[in-house]
Amino acid sequence: MISLYVGTVVATFFMAYWLAMRLCESSSRLYILDHPNKRSLHEVPTPRTGGVAIMGALYLGVLLFWTLSWTRSSPGESMSVLDSTGWWILMVTGVISVVSLVDDRWGLSIGVRLVVHLLAAILLVTGSGLVLSSVKVPLLGSISFGWIAASITVVFLVWMANLYNFMDGMDGFAGGMTVVGCGLLGYLAWQAHHPVLCVIAILQSSAAAGFLVHNLPPAKIFMGDVGSISTGFLVAALIVLGCRDGVFDLWVPFIIFSPFILDATVTLIGRVFRRERVWEAHRNHYYQRLVVGGWSHGRTVAVEYTVMALCGCLALLYQYAAVAWRSVVLGAWVLLFIFLALA
Repeated sequence: MISLYVGTVVATFFMAYWLAMRLCESSSRLYILDHPNKRSLHEVPTPRTGGVAIMGALYLGVLLFWTLSWTRSSPGESMSVLDSTGWWILMVTGVISVVSLVDDRWGLSIGVRLVVHLLAAILLVTGSGLVLSSVKVPLLGSISFGWIAASITVVFLVWMANLYNFMDGMDGFAGGMTVVGCGLLGYLAWQAHHPVLCVIAILQSSAAAGFLVHNLPPAKIFMGDVGSISTGFLVAALIVLGCRDGVFDLWVPFIIFSPFILDATVTLIGRVFRRERVWEAHRNHYYQRLVVGGWSHGRTVAVEYTVMALCGCLALLYQYAAVAWRSVVLGAWVLLFIFLALA
């Protein structure tokens, strides 16, 4: 089974690498340029359909894994690797991907996009029963969401999808977060013997890595909405799945993806208080301030990768620490971001 995982991961990486390379060429039918404007950080027109490579490689990788596992085991065992919940997650994320590609190509209003995201989240929750039912607080125990659990899950799915889109504004940033974040989710799922979460998360990490080769500063291609929104939605679904099945509690993925979650959430709250139009593009995120302030994309993303690595280590410490020590890990994590905000 290990050789099957490794072979599929490597194949997914090279599929994403090749697809992204093809999408960089002007002869591609999906050669859609993102032109610079006063709110963007790039200076030259750049293709923005790299997400097609990520999501395309993911689905091809899943199909390859499922086909190979079918030939190596009985049909019943093969189907158990990706259960009905896994297929629901992939199906609904696929719908998000198609609509986001239409948005990248022709443009859709914010209202249409949000309605699609909301309906997709509701479809996933009602169709698969995937619900974030509670959150554990160290030293205090578990807090149940009760009858509002489904609504909280829908909001979480929609927010993560759009949050990822907000944070996809710098070379190598969203791609790197996907490689690190999904890679860690896949590792934790492997340790917990949860094949559905492991397969999807690891293959998504591998697909993002193949794309990232072309997206590192200076980027030859961007992820676009088809990549950022789809990835954000998929990550949220995997988080809910892992929490529901006891692979980790909510704090673990929250810490892992906190470089995105905290930046986007704090920035949005600040814009709401300033009565700005939160749906419009801007350059107020912390990572954007660094670039606008004179840092290069390379220097900024290197610092962000360091923060991602630190958060990943803290998440692993939290996962495997005794209950009494988890509050200490959370305290260290809070202090880290207080220091970064002040710096």
